Amino acid sequence: MKSLPALVEALLLAAGEPVSRARLAEVLGDEVDAAMLDQALHTLAASYAERGIELVEVASGLRLQASSRFAPWLVKLNPQRAPRYSRAVLETLALIAWKQPITRAEIEAIRGVAVNPSILKTLHERGWIHSVGRRETPGRPEPLGTTRQFLDDFNLRSLDELAEKLFPGESTQT
Repeated sequence: MKSLPALVEALLLAAGEPVSRARLAEVLGDEVDAAMLDQALHTLAASYAERGIELVEVASGLRLQASSRFAPWLVKLNPQRAPRYSRAVLETLALIAWKQPITRAEIEAIRGVAVNPSILKTLHERGWIHSVGRRETPGRPEPLGTTRQFLDDFNLRSLDELAEKLFPGESTQT
């Protein structure tokens, strides 16, 4: 199908959120196999090389977004200040991402200070963390983990990719 890259582009634009390869294949039907879809995605990504948008794959799927090369100008276009997070919020998020599943008590033990409830509330409201059940220990604490939204917001496909970006060439995930 010669117009497959254009069709995929239209689907990604219309979706307004990341679309998984499986969902694209479902929408495109039986006449498009995985190899054809991969080729269309490759063609589409290559066509954006010198343009202002890029095709990115995140945990939830594929999406089109403004190229990160143009971030300094994009910020000027929409001068809303990005939320600033305290060091405590960022440390807590980093611990959850790195050591998940992790309980509040374990976070406090590592950081050496109590975790303010507003920190976890902020991370929950942002959609970056969630409860992953209850531990079968006294008090039945709830371990915390990161969400797909966290991965999407940080342009990651998986937590392994976070480790790769932070420590290129090293195997650091435990």
